[in-house]
Amino acid sequence: MSGGDIAGLIAAAVFAVLVGVLAVPLVKLGRVFDETTAAIRELSQNVTPLLEETTTTIQETNKQLARVDTITGNVADVTGNVSALVALVAATVGGPMVKLAGFSAGVRAAVLAARPSRARRRRG
Repeated sequence: MSGGDIAGLIAAAVFAVLVGVLAVPLVKLGRVFDETTAAIRELSQNVTPLLEETTTTIQETNKQLARVDTITGNVADVTGNVSALVALVAATVGGPMVKLAGFSAGVRAAVLAARPSRARRRRG
């Protein structure tokens, strides 16, 4: 065997050891990828029903919000109608009430003026 053959054998042996040393981390890295894949599968299986429930909840919430919007519109209409009714009653009853109050004040003043006061009774 020549020196070149021995150098070739040494290089081959070093390369074989290097491949053996690098194979261990590569195998471990492969296991990490397998675990990551399994974790992603499990996460997908758990998240999918949760997303479906969330979608259903959001759809129901949107339906309820539409109902609340309708109710709010109806309440606004009723409030406007009540306000108009109050204004109508105030205009209808308010004018005669003011006149009645003025009339009753006038009658009271006339009755008090016509009735002799206590001071007049004592003198007379």
